[in-house]
Amino acid sequence: MPNTNRPTISTHVLDTTRGEPAAGVAVTLWRLDGNGHVSQGTRETDADGRIGDLIGGPLAAGIYRMSFEVGAYYKKKALTAFLDRVTLDFEVSDAARNCHIPLLMSPFSCASYRGS
Repeated sequence: MPNTNRPTISTHVLDTTRGEPAAGVAVTLWRLDGNGHVSQGTRETDADGRIGDLIGGPLAAGIYRMSFEVGAYYKKKALTAFLDRVTLDFEVSDAARNCHIPLLMSPFSCASYRGS
């Protein structure tokens, strides 16, 4: 991941079925507020399954939503998937700390956690 010298939201997507990073997964980030969802943009994971900065600017405390296009990824691999999109809502309470959210995925299940 690039060192941006500022806190950010990042992700690392791993395809546990294939035992490798999931390159080319579209990930969209929104910031949630009283008026709805404000898109922060969509990016694709790199060859190592990573997106080092989903914000593209200063990180602010608040509620965020990250959506992973799992079904489209497996369709490109000519596999059928039960999961189409994985969506995670999470809170950033300390905007001075990086927020890294890995996703372990397969066509039929997923797991996520707060990484470092």
